[in-house]
Amino acid sequence: MTRVLVVDDEPQIVRALVINLKAREYEVDAAADGATALQLAAARHPDVVLLDLGLPDMDGVEVIKGLRGWTRVPILVLSARHTSDEKVEALDAGADDYVTKPFGMDELLARLRASVRRSEPVGQEVTEDLAIVETAGFTVDLAAKKVHRAGRDVRLTPTEWHLLEVLVRNAGRLVSQKQLLQEVWGPSYGTETNYLRVYMAQLRRKLEADPSHPRHFVTEPGMGYRFERG
Repeated sequence: MTRVLVVDDEPQIVRALVINLKAREYEVDAAADGATALQLAAARHPDVVLLDLGLPDMDGVEVIKGLRGWTRVPILVLSARHTSDEKVEALDAGADDYVTKPFGMDELLARLRASVRRSEPVGQEVTEDLAIVETAGFTVDLAAKKVHRAGRDVRLTPTEWHLLEVLVRNAGRLVSQKQLLQEVWGPSYGTETNYLRVYMAQLRRKLEADPSHPRHFVTEPGMGYRFERG
């Protein structure tokens, strides 16, 4: 059973979410502030977090950073903040998706399911000769869902991993912006290119020797991205 941690200081929103999630057989924990959320996450190990940014004790972005220090759990942000800068800040801190309040429950639950799905192992079998993809600077193990650089594991969020995986499986081929958005975020996406910019910048920062002059994660302006081994 999937466990959801709901973090919001508005009791009516928490109540609505708890009722709807439990009706769909999710296990639910709830926190009204950031400190309680971080404690519950450590104690209960949720499968996905629904997080409001406007908390009474700390900004939700700080909660994201606190979680990302030790877990890759999918984080779905719920917020009344509408500006793209605030959305990008939350995504850059490690959130996996962003839903603006007020939201429709059906859309939210669809986004939640997609976030959980992205964090699960890919069902497609990986043949042994294709499971390990090596470059000069890092190694991607598709079967184990791990990336190694300089002898160490590189911590990626579920969304970063999913984006990397799509590109690596299409090595040498241009993957369009729309295809990436729909494969990583879901079929209702297609124009949110700022998501791609944020996450490609994060992948380059974590994996490229010179992120400002990427060798492996190549942008084809206005079209998409391409992964090159060499």
